[in-house]
Amino acid sequence: MMLRDVVEQYIAWRQAHGAKFKTGGRLLRLFLKNVDGNAHCDAVSRAHILTFLAGNGPLTRHRENKYCTLNGFYRYAISRGHASRSPLPDNEPRPPKSAPPHIYSLEELKRLFEPRTMKLTKRRRGHLDAVTFRALLFLLYGAGLRLGEASRLATSDVDLAQGVLTIRDAKSYKSRLVPIGPDLVGVLERYTSARETFPVEQRGSSFFLATRTGAPLAPSTVQAAFDRLRLSVGIDGGSTASRRPRLHDLRHTFAVHRLTDWYRRGEDVQRLLPVLSTYLGHTDLEGTKVYLPMTPELLQQASSRFAGYAMGGGHA
Repeated sequence: MMLRDVVEQYIAWRQAHGAKFKTGGRLLRLFLKNVDGNAHCDAVSRAHILTFLAGNGPLTRHRENKYCTLNGFYRYAISRGHASRSPLPDNEPRPPKSAPPHIYSLEELKRLFEPRTMKLTKRRRGHLDAVTFRALLFLLYGAGLRLGEASRLATSDVDLAQGVLTIRDAKSYKSRLVPIGPDLVGVLERYTSARETFPVEQRGSSFFLATRTGAPLAPSTVQAAFDRLRLSVGIDGGSTASRRPRLHDLRHTFAVHRLTDWYRRGEDVQRLLPVLSTYLGHTDLEGTKVYLPMTPELLQQASSRFAGYAMGGGHA
């Protein structure tokens, strides 16, 4: 079987087993442009692999993604008898570590959510309404949603009477119910009232967070608006920051603040961690650990809990 056919067979196999595999599929098809897709799998040499991995720039995590994707493909090809060996190098260099997420302080969040600051987006991007943008930011922090999850919400997915969001087809095609608190419900109720004045269809299948034309929010527009807002309220990460604060860091902040609050209230954190993992839409705790960098406040709360445990005060 030709390399091209095995690649398409592998992509279909991954997707049939529940993976979206969009990025992996794009990388494998890009790989086919660098080799002879009409040749046998074993015709690919290590030199071909190294050329594809190297790209045109310095070592990045993108190279790691390419390596892992090809490694998975060749394991599949060998197990099916389409290849007799893997041409991938055994001494692949480690990619640089990712910079830790920026955990927004409560004071920074107040500045971001201040209604007056949201007017900045209205002047620069007329199709991203200020009230819509504010509702989006509250969803990202107040419910810990991914940007794509919030952007894909239909009006029928938002049950404000029960305080529940239905997140459909998230990572690995999984759906989940996300309960939300009264403060976030209030924000979304005010947004819903404003949305009813938009000249768009108010059907259950309509996008909940929509432009005034009814179109979904474009990620590039949202990212640009957030960067302007962040800088306008003086959140730049400081001179020593290795990466600027991101929109996605609101989700990290939600997780850290929830864990810190549990420690502060004396909750059984070990029992509640799987609950947090499920709430965030992770399949296991390993995925959740990425969202829990050790902040000074979290370290203080955890240390206090351990000290109480060491003195015979209960579970840690």
